[in-house]
Amino acid sequence: MRPLWDVPIGQRPSWWQRRTPPQMLAGSFILLIALGTVGLKWLPGICHEGVRLSWLEACFTATSAVCTTGLVVVDTATAFTPLGQAWLLLLIQSGGIGILTFTTLVITALGGRPSLRQEASAVGNPLEIGYHRIDARQLTRHIVLFTLTFEGIGAILLYLLWVPRFGWEGAAWPALFHAISAFCNAGFSTFSDNLVPFRQDVPTLLVVCALVISGGLGFLTWEELYLYWRRRATHRFTLSLHSRLVLTTTAMLLLLPTPVLIWLEWDTTLKDMSWLDKCINAFFICVNTRTCGFNTVDHGQGSDAANFLLILLMSVGGSPGSMAGGMKTTTLALLMVLAWSRFRGWEVASVWGRSLRKQTTDRAIGLFVIGFIAVTCGILLLSITEARGSNGGFLPRMFEAVSAFNLVGLSMGLTPQLSSAGRCIVIGLMYLGRVGPLALAAALAVQARLPGKFRYAYEEVAVG
Repeated sequence: MRPLWDVPIGQRPSWWQRRTPPQMLAGSFILLIALGTVGLKWLPGICHEGVRLSWLEACFTATSAVCTTGLVVVDTATAFTPLGQAWLLLLIQSGGIGILTFTTLVITALGGRPSLRQEASAVGNPLEIGYHRIDARQLTRHIVLFTLTFEGIGAILLYLLWVPRFGWEGAAWPALFHAISAFCNAGFSTFSDNLVPFRQDVPTLLVVCALVISGGLGFLTWEELYLYWRRRATHRFTLSLHSRLVLTTTAMLLLLPTPVLIWLEWDTTLKDMSWLDKCINAFFICVNTRTCGFNTVDHGQGSDAANFLLILLMSVGGSPGSMAGGMKTTTLALLMVLAWSRFRGWEVASVWGRSLRKQTTDRAIGLFVIGFIAVTCGILLLSITEARGSNGGFLPRMFEAVSAFNLVGLSMGLTPQLSSAGRCIVIGLMYLGRVGPLALAAALAVQARLPGKFRYAYEEVAVG
C-alpha cells in the first residue's frame, strides 16, 4: 500500500474516505452524544417547568441513552416532558439500531461497496462465522425490518395489557416507550419506580423479557434464523457455529442462574411474592441483568451473594451485533471451549465437530483482558471518588462500574449520589462499553503499517 504522501494531491482520498469503520463508529457516538446533550440542555419544552439540567447531567443522560445503558441521575418521569422523553427515545433508537447499519450506510455513502475486511470490522469480524451466506445490504435492510417488527409487536402487546391500568389514551405512550427501550436494551422507563409496580403482572414481565432477549441475540443470529426458516423445507441451510453458540450460551445464562437467584433472594427482595411471582421475577432479573436495566426489586436491599451473581451476569452481556453490551456470549463460550480443549490436551480448540481459528480465540482472550482492565480501573476510580458517599461499601461501587461498562443500567442506589468526578467516570465507562475496547483501540491506532510480515525470535516464559 502506497503511503499517502507518495500519492498525487489530486488522487488522494478525502479525509472521510480515509476513516476506518472503527473510527467512524467511535466518532459517530461522540457526535450523537454531543447532539443529545445540547438538545437536553437547550431545546425548549424538554424539561418540566422548574427543572433545569446542568451540562454534566445532560451529558450523563445523553450518554446513557445513546449507549442504551439506562443509568439515570434525574428521574425520567418527573424531569422530562413527553417531548423530552421522545427526545430520549430518539437517542436510544439511534444509538441502539446497531453498529452494522451505521457503518454499512456510511461506507456506501462514501462511494463504494464495503469490502470483506470493512464488513468484518462493522459487525464484529463475521468472516469466521459464515458471513459469506448473507449479503451486507440485505442484512442492513433486515436490521431495520427486524427492529420495527419487534418493537411494533411489543408496543401493541404492552398497550393491550396496560389499557385496564392507564386507559385507552394513557397506555399508548408508555407502551411505545417501553417497547423500544426494552428491545434496544436501554432500560429507561417513564415510571419513577421503573417496573416495580408490575412485579406481579406476569404477562407484562414476560413481554418485556421477550423484547430484551430478542434485542440481545444479535442481528446476525436473527438473519440466520430467518434464512433457516425460509429454507427449512429444502434443508439447504444450517445454522453457523456462531449462532449455535449464541443460542446455547444465552439459554444457559437464562435458565441456570434463575433457580440460584430464587434461593439467594427467597427471604430478601422476593419475600413478599407468591411462588409463581418469585420464579417470574427471578427470571426477569436474570434477563435484564445481562443486557438491560429494568428492575422490579430494589437491588440495594439484595444479599451480597445475589448481587455478586448479578455482577457476573452483567459481565457477560448480550451477543455480538446486538443492542446489548458486555463481554458477549460468544466470548464466554470461546473461552470455555478453549479452556476445555487445553484441559483435554487438544492442540486446536474444537466444539461440535468444528475447529476454531487461533485468531478467533486470541481475539476473545484480548477482549476479555481489555474489558477486565477497563472495569477494574473504573472500580478503582469510583472507590476513590465516592469514598465518602452515603451508600457505603465496596460492592455498590463495583456494581456501578460493571453495570456502566456493560451497558446494563442497574444500580444499587449509587447513581443519583455520584459526585461530579464519579459521573464523569461512569460516562467514560458507558462510552467505552458501547464502542467496544477493540473498536476504540483500532480507531486510535496509527494508520501506517510496516511493509512486509515479520516476527521476532521465540522465547519461552514459565506459566503456572
